[in-house]
Amino acid sequence: MAEKNYTVTGMSCAACANAVEKALNKNNDINASVNIATEKLNIEYDEKKYNFDKIRKIVESAGYGLVEDMTEDKKLELYQEKITSLKNRLILAIVFVVPLLYISMGHMLGATLPEFLNPKVNPLNFALAQFVLTLPIIYAGRDFFSHGFKNLARKSPTMDSLIAIGATAAVLYGIYATFRIITVDPEAHMDLYYESAGTIITLILFGKLLEAKTKGQTSSAIKKLIGLQPKKAKIIENGAEKEVLIENLKVGDIVIVKPGEKIAVDGRIVEGATSVDESMLTGESLPVSKKVGDKVVGGSINKNGSIRFEATEIGKNTVLSQIIKLVEEAQGSKAQISRMADIVAAYFVPIVIGIAIITGIAWFLSGSGLVTALSFFIAVLVIACPCALGLATPTSIMVGTGKGAENGILIKSGEALETAYKIKTVVFDKTGTITKGKPILTNLIAYGKYNENELLKIAASVENDSEHPLAEAIVNKAKEKNIEIKPYEKFRAMPGYGIRATFEGKEVQIGNRKLMENRKINVEISQKDYDILSNEGKTPMYISIDNEFAGLVAVADVIKETSKEAIEKLKKMGIKTIMLTGDNEKTAKFIAKQVGIDDVISEVLPNQKSQKVKELQEKDEFVAMVGDGINDSPALAQANVGIAIGNGTDVAIESADIVLIRNDLRDVAGAIALSKATITNIKENLFWAFFYNVLGIPFAAGIFYAFFNGPKLDPMIAAFAMSFSSVSVLGNALRLKFFKIFK
Repeated sequence: MAEKNYTVTGMSCAACANAVEKALNKNNDINASVNIATEKLNIEYDEKKYNFDKIRKIVESAGYGLVEDMTEDKKLELYQEKITSLKNRLILAIVFVVPLLYISMGHMLGATLPEFLNPKVNPLNFALAQFVLTLPIIYAGRDFFSHGFKNLARKSPTMDSLIAIGATAAVLYGIYATFRIITVDPEAHMDLYYESAGTIITLILFGKLLEAKTKGQTSSAIKKLIGLQPKKAKIIENGAEKEVLIENLKVGDIVIVKPGEKIAVDGRIVEGATSVDESMLTGESLPVSKKVGDKVVGGSINKNGSIRFEATEIGKNTVLSQIIKLVEEAQGSKAQISRMADIVAAYFVPIVIGIAIITGIAWFLSGSGLVTALSFFIAVLVIACPCALGLATPTSIMVGTGKGAENGILIKSGEALETAYKIKTVVFDKTGTITKGKPILTNLIAYGKYNENELLKIAASVENDSEHPLAEAIVNKAKEKNIEIKPYEKFRAMPGYGIRATFEGKEVQIGNRKLMENRKINVEISQKDYDILSNEGKTPMYISIDNEFAGLVAVADVIKETSKEAIEKLKKMGIKTIMLTGDNEKTAKFIAKQVGIDDVISEVLPNQKSQKVKELQEKDEFVAMVGDGINDSPALAQANVGIAIGNGTDVAIESADIVLIRNDLRDVAGAIALSKATITNIKENLFWAFFYNVLGIPFAAGIFYAFFNGPKLDPMIAAFAMSFSSVSVLGNALRLKFFKIFK
């Protein structure tokens, strides 16, 4: 099964999205989901049976369009075209609705009409003038009629169907009244309904324009990220500088970046040194020093030195493109709470049409007359449009994930954003998560004939080519002390034990107690020092030379500056914290105590981590796992919410639901707080949408008017209220933009 994302065009409400889903999902081997807020279609299908063209035809048969490769720039262009079109059509409607209202209702307010339009003197002119003025307004709102009736014919009525039925009923009754004026009843000018149709269309066009503009603001996070990408780059070609479009760059191209310019794509510096502003990724305000061999990231800004770098990742493979992709996928995904609203919206429109018909018949049979019955019929249709209901959840998800992205928290799905607020227990990996993952040499104790500097020279020389973090700590300390590192002769790594090498004719071993015991090397003289170092959270290792114990070397992984504060924030939120590590118990407990973690599970093998998370879940705990390494990926996948550190491995990031780009553990609490704020916002939106319809429909149906002598809801007021409902839901979602993700 292939999984793709496409853009659907021509949708206006949640019922439209449901119509597309219905058309696709009735086909075998297709599983489709449409997000009305992002206009994204997520579809899984059998590639042997379907391709894009076949899928597009299915969508088109439902009355909508499908675009395969919709860039954000193209989407923005189409959005602007839509806004311009709505604006022009609204202006056209206003130009004609103003005189329409003046002619139809002005005389009731004491306005003077010319004699040839006076309803008492020339009722036919009065009616025909309104009819003529209504026609351009109908043209301005033509999409409501074309889409509405087409979807009604397909048995998938939408919001447009409600508007089309209501406005058409008003116009047809106006034509009927005009015919009565011509034939039998000049007083029928009192029953004209042209102004209701014209005003409804105008008000809904106004609401649509506001909705389109507000919707545009919800996707500002994507726009900001795309804005980080430069359009062009300078490369070296045949020894000369050449400017090319960024999409024409190839892997291996040598790119020139001068001070103040943006770095076009990901790469590795081959010439020069500089400092780079990577705040767009890391959130760190201070520039990062870069030299030959260092990586640079597309979208970051070169500050003060000219550099040349080799392009290593281009197009969709750059870090920035991957981030944009993750945000797009998150904004296009559906949360569980959204699916509930979709189900309601799918049945809502047909139910409303039924209620409107029953309302009209009931009022007609009550003896109130056709005019009154028609008024209530139209009011029910217009006020009950489910736009607010359909927009309630996806707009909040869009803004919430966008807010996270702006603050270095990549939430990969709407479901992750929806569930994160439920977290009661956070499990942390130690190395690289709570700690920096870059150990430093803290102690070197000599016991034999070699002094500390001699031991450091020997240890650094044999560990020089090792990629192990502990080896790196020893080598870095030697370089720091300007101790000469010489080549070794033989080297053997022994996983789980240590290393063995030959240096200057001597056999050197560096490792744990098991390694020493295998060679029957007595290390008891160092036991007291070993225990002290272990209790301080350090990792001691033994050094032997020619099978004689020579010294003890200890390294420690430094705790991140923000780890303690991050744990404190979680505790204030009532969340339990646990450290899950393969390190020894003493070291683990020491680190845990330093940062304030509640519980420790130590000496866990990589393949056991996911099992430990599962055991916590079986105790009815809603668990988040925070990690950075390949060994953490099964646990990240097992957890209710997996949270990966941004500088972690690709596997860990792929397995996680949330990625912390800034490598700041405080963002764990920030992600949970954002989830809570988003869910609260969604509930507010849904409450307003449901409350509005629960109250609005009986009000429009005249129940309060009939039984409580309340006011009668005019269809024009209903149209205004419907538009206001959608805009208010969007406005409430936008409040999330101002949510403060604490530090």
